[in-house]
Amino acid sequence: MSILESYWIKIPWWSVRKASQMLLSAFLGALLIGVIVFILYMKSLPSLSTWHKTILQNEFSTKLTIKNTVKDFDAYIALEKRLFDELDSEVYEKVPAHEKNRINRYTQNSVADPKRWEKAWNKSFELSVENPKMGVLLLHGMSDSPYSLHAQAEYLHKKGVWVVAMRMPGHGTIPSGLIELKWQDMAAVVQIGMERLSQKLGDKPIHIMGYSTGAPLALHYTLSALKDSTLTLPSSLIFYSPAIGVSPAAPLAIWQSRLGHLFGLPKLEWNSITPEFDPFKYGSFAVNAGDQVYRVCNEVQKQFDDYAANSKNQKPFPPILSFASIVDSTVTVPAIIDGLYKRLPEGNNTLVLFDINHHFSSNHLVKQGIVTSLHNLRETPQNVHYTFDLISDLNSTDGNLKQITNGKTAKILDLLWPKRLYSLSHLAMPISNNDPLYGDKNPPKSPGIQLGHLAIYGETSVLQTSASSLLRQRWNPFHHYTKQRVLEFMGLE
Repeated sequence: MSILESYWIKIPWWSVRKASQMLLSAFLGALLIGVIVFILYMKSLPSLSTWHKTILQNEFSTKLTIKNTVKDFDAYIALEKRLFDELDSEVYEKVPAHEKNRINRYTQNSVADPKRWEKAWNKSFELSVENPKMGVLLLHGMSDSPYSLHAQAEYLHKKGVWVVAMRMPGHGTIPSGLIELKWQDMAAVVQIGMERLSQKLGDKPIHIMGYSTGAPLALHYTLSALKDSTLTLPSSLIFYSPAIGVSPAAPLAIWQSRLGHLFGLPKLEWNSITPEFDPFKYGSFAVNAGDQVYRVCNEVQKQFDDYAANSKNQKPFPPILSFASIVDSTVTVPAIIDGLYKRLPEGNNTLVLFDINHHFSSNHLVKQGIVTSLHNLRETPQNVHYTFDLISDLNSTDGNLKQITNGKTAKILDLLWPKRLYSLSHLAMPISNNDPLYGDKNPPKSPGIQLGHLAIYGETSVLQTSASSLLRQRWNPFHHYTKQRVLEFMGLE
């Protein structure tokens, strides 16, 4: 007789049955509690509105390029016009009375209505110029619109640059556009924009400027152009808050959306459901949107692997200039170094990292874990083949910021932190302090809402939007500095 058989003989069969019943009861009890918690969670979520549930039929997808329906810039603009006509008829004209209010983006003539602005910044646009010196393609970030880079578009245009800004599919209309979006759709639009500039400029230099998700999209195109001679290789890349890496939990989040779709629970398709009071950026964020950022970032890393293995047989990588805040709640800053700059071949590549404000009186409130990570990020990497500029007031006696290059040379800048501002943010990096929508307390008059200098006080549980979203910095007090760096990098100064 085996030891196992002897063991089972000693245990009465009714004890095994009783133990099984207890385990089953415990499992069913836990399952019941889980169902109750889930139901309470679903009830706690805000209700979905018209702009969360409507699916616009005239949005661009790669299916249209395959069918040869939308094959160039003019066709894309024509489709976009039909899309915004559909937006008017299916959303603006059908918003229920109880959802209309004076700060709702989808209420006609509200202070957040995008039509109050002189230019349609939610749409793709082109700024032409006679005898252009060069061209630039502008790529906005996820849930954003071409407005985010309009300041760059305007100052580059004044310098004789032909500007094309592409509205990414699913953006600039209603948040539901992010539910079915694929990164391949956005990549196809990048190619349409580059082909437009190539047709207009011929052999003149063409640069790509990307904000947030615009950066991996620009890298994807560039790495494709290094292998495909039919694509125009950009002369340089300029990034603001580049989304090179996202949270490791990102690939798990998509299952939330899939379960919502499977069980008919559309609220699960959203990471956040918030009021829409920004005319050019969604407040609500679909789970799929984060998943698509994760996917395009992964694809870029695979392309870098391929480039590293075959770099001797490919063209030189164009130089890159990036601006980022040392603290960023949207993307992982170390990934900019590890997933981009350390992967680049030797060349004229520069990372400009803005430190926190060390003279802010409440610096002691910074979380200890963040203090440690910031210290590590300030350290200049050893044996690197790119320039690392840290913009910091660390150890400054008069508050002036310094440009510390590769941890060695320091250049005093005529820059000071504004009072009560302890850091920049992902959102602030490309935005001018003179922006009428997102700028400081003394910007030019906005034709509608002004979001850059909110001061709302009260109990945190009262508002529909989170306190953190109101606290987040929206404008860059050092915009002029980044502008000069861009112009010098592009050879325009």
